[in-house]
Amino acid sequence: MESTQTEPGAVATADAHPEVRTAAGVVRGRWRATTAPGSGERGALRSAAFLGIPFAEAPVGERRFRAPVPQAPWHGVFDAAAFGPTAQRGDPGVTLIPEPSVPGQSTLNVNVFTPSPAEPAEGAGLPVLVWIHGGGYFAGSPASPWYDGRNFNRDGVVTVTISYRLGFDGFGWIEDAPANRGVRDWLLALEWVQENIAAFGGDPSRVTIAGQSAGGGAVMTLLGMEAAQHLFHGVYAISGALADVSAERSEAFGRALAAELGAAPTRAGLGALSEERILEAQKKLTAFDGGDMSDIIENGLPLGPSVDGELILRPTPESFRAGVGSDKPLVLGATDDEFSMATADAGRIMRWVPTGMLLGRLGVPKAARSAYLAANADVRAKGKARLAGRVLTDRMFRAAILRIVADRGSAPTWVYRFAWPSGHFGFAEHCLDVPFFFDCLDGPAMEPLAGPNPPQALADELHAAAVAFIAGRDPGWSRHDEHGRRGRVYDTPTRELSDLYASVRPLI
Repeated sequence: MESTQTEPGAVATADAHPEVRTAAGVVRGRWRATTAPGSGERGALRSAAFLGIPFAEAPVGERRFRAPVPQAPWHGVFDAAAFGPTAQRGDPGVTLIPEPSVPGQSTLNVNVFTPSPAEPAEGAGLPVLVWIHGGGYFAGSPASPWYDGRNFNRDGVVTVTISYRLGFDGFGWIEDAPANRGVRDWLLALEWVQENIAAFGGDPSRVTIAGQSAGGGAVMTLLGMEAAQHLFHGVYAISGALADVSAERSEAFGRALAAELGAAPTRAGLGALSEERILEAQKKLTAFDGGDMSDIIENGLPLGPSVDGELILRPTPESFRAGVGSDKPLVLGATDDEFSMATADAGRIMRWVPTGMLLGRLGVPKAARSAYLAANADVRAKGKARLAGRVLTDRMFRAAILRIVADRGSAPTWVYRFAWPSGHFGFAEHCLDVPFFFDCLDGPAMEPLAGPNPPQALADELHAAAVAFIAGRDPGWSRHDEHGRRGRVYDTPTRELSDLYASVRPLI
């Protein structure tokens, strides 16, 4: 394509496809309507989408298993009309969020959604949300229609979704390769935002990073990293699952995978193998056999951000206790029953298992069982399957929230629970709050997650709180501290409570 003469950050004409000049070249987007009609108070009514913009060279060939390399400049205009390739291959089916896989090699790309694709006057840039998708660090896609930023655009927030390498390619230990390649992808994408977002109407000094599940863990990992502090200014962690894989565990898994494949644990040895073969071995070595869940609960999966001593210097909680990220505001929370779906069909089997034995298998210490059962009497009354799901949720997600709050001390932190029960499952399961955050209840594949007619008023409330936080205000409820331990419960009606995670405290 021929090069455009458009000035940096400018829209060619009011009705044409918008074009923006980035550091690497010109990109052409597409105008779309926002979902809700809105009003003057609600913000812009149009959203410009720039999809699949490469922020790094394709991580293939000699660049595979290396740190990401910034995208070289291109000539002409990059037509950013469709999502770029994703690191996810196929459909692993790990969430109820529609997260399509897109084939191709240039998997390190960003999607930018903006109401004002032009360089703003000094000091007039819009706040920016950068979203990191979840998927257990081995799955997920930034191409989900639920992650479309059009309704954040409507309310005056520029939105960016980023891709990163997954599974072994992104996080596996290799003898002569840099660790945490997926983390390095996050960092380079955030550097891209700092360098380019003003051309899309955003303010690089007002960037909030957010994510859900592994994405929530990602943003908390970044919050605890000294090397990342200049790249963002606030954090919103939804159902965050920290990895903090030890260096020893990461190396042991890397050597086991290489042995499984009959290859040397080096870039040359593993680089000679196809992506498909490595993915097959990865699936085999991470498969859960349905037995004792204690190791998964305690340690998580072996693929994820690892404490390498170079990029991630120490486990994230230790960094919080040392004051890293304490100047940055944080919102964090979880759904009430993140993993109750995993136990929902086991009620007939569990009815014969003594309650003490069930709690023991799920890692609840004997000394804590009576207090825990008393604090969760309402859940216990719904049967052992629901009780088991709540224990899993508490041990993997909700107890971590209380520990993080304590580790951050007096740092500005707001805590919430998402308690509204899905009209399909009857409880607030993993992923349920994501479409409320993005205000996309009219999106595809909603009913299997939320049931028919999920409450738009609740989405309005949660989304508005997120917009307020991203814009630099408090989200609309009291900060959490050890005196009041206050937080917000999102339900119908929403309310503010003292000690809203009291039922989890017996596990702490």
